[in-house]
Amino acid sequence: MFAYEIHQMRSAELRRQADQERLAREALRGRRAGRRRAGREAPVAESHSQGSRRHRFTRAA
Repeated sequence: MFAYEIHQMRSAELRRQADQERLAREALRGRRAGRRRAGREAPVAESHSQGSRRHRFTRAA
């Protein structure tokens, strides 16, 4: 009987953990969708620098 109760508690704990992880994924998905939506609606940003995009020095080996 004791083993069965431990099994039931562990099962309930795993269900709670899965629900929390599911909620976290949904929240992350919602934030990402919000950023995508905001990015589409935002005006085209101007470049901060006036120079070219090339680097001044070559890369080191």
